[in-house]
Amino acid sequence: MSVKYKIRDQTKLYFISFAVVYWLDVFIRNEYKDILVDNLKYCQEKKGLEIYAWCIMTSHIHLIIGSSGEKMEDIIRDFKGFTSKCLKKAIAENPVESRKEWLLWMMQRAGSKNSNNESFQFWQQDNHAIELWDNYMMEQKLDYLHNNPVISGIVDEPMHYLYSSARDYSGFKGQLI
Repeated sequence: MSVKYKIRDQTKLYFISFAVVYWLDVFIRNEYKDILVDNLKYCQEKKGLEIYAWCIMTSHIHLIIGSSGEKMEDIIRDFKGFTSKCLKKAIAENPVESRKEWLLWMMQRAGSKNSNNESFQFWQQDNHAIELWDNYMMEQKLDYLHNNPVISGIVDEPMHYLYSSARDYSGFKGQLI
């Protein structure tokens, strides 16, 4: 595993990104994004995760986080482990998921190639964590995170995307912060 993107100081804020295996576009359905939102809320309430900004894209998630409880890397590990099980079940049981067999096959394929898994892998193994050591870097990552849905053509304005903290930063009620 890379030493470049480690969380070294629990007192700092971090920009962290992680993606679905093979960058599969799983989060095109709101019910799958809602699973992530619910579990982020749980991590806030029960594990001390402080979420300063967030955005769920079709194949990955971006967060600006800190922690007043457990270690950030432990929270993210548990979040990824739990959501992978929930999402596998949601995909398998979704009667309108036209890509069900293919998605599950791809995730089984990824799991069989990784010795850390028994037979299934939802998230890529690594987390891309960057320490935010000054205000310039914080603003740059915040702008990047909030403009990601605009650049991807999902919405025209960051505040219009429901699965992002851009709404909170624009004076609207968001889902997490």
